[in-house]
Amino acid sequence: MRGRRRLLQVLAGLGLGLPRFALRADTGDATAAPEENDRLVFAFGRRAGEPIAAADLEVGAKQVFAYPQDAATGLIKNGSRLNQVVLVRLDPAGFTAQTLARAAEGVVAYSGVCSHTGCDVTDWFADVRRFKCPCHESEFDPSDAARVIGGPAPWQLAALPLKIVDGKLVVAGAFEGRLGFLQADQL
Repeated sequence: MRGRRRLLQVLAGLGLGLPRFALRADTGDATAAPEENDRLVFAFGRRAGEPIAAADLEVGAKQVFAYPQDAATGLIKNGSRLNQVVLVRLDPAGFTAQTLARAAEGVVAYSGVCSHTGCDVTDWFADVRRFKCPCHESEFDPSDAARVIGGPAPWQLAALPLKIVDGKLVVAGAFEGRLGFLQADQL
């Protein structure tokens, strides 16, 4: 039994598609996938671990990295890179219907891991409001479901639906779309 639990933890850390019960937050597993009602907290910097409000994000400013936090236990789910989320606040008037349905007060959330080879999506083009992966130049449009605009990324970034609870950004459902990246042997 112990060996099976360890195997599930390793597979969850790799981001493989396991049944939802294997990734439940109440196991105390920091690799557990984001779940509805998890808060989003700053991933890095002086405010790391603090809950994020929509007001913390300036419209059109560079994306902020976040992790989900179990609201009941306080566990920050930072044990898997696949839980890394990028948040950006934009004018919702420019959103596609699909993006608008997942947004909260103009804030959208996507996987922070590029779908090409798994680099962090750290760059931002403010003039055209796009994410860019610095490793191989893939660009994503956050106002259109993080659709691939250019570069070798094979698919859009997975979207994380949001809602506002007590003024803070909260997960409204599981990641939508393909989560993860191509492995070296798939290139």
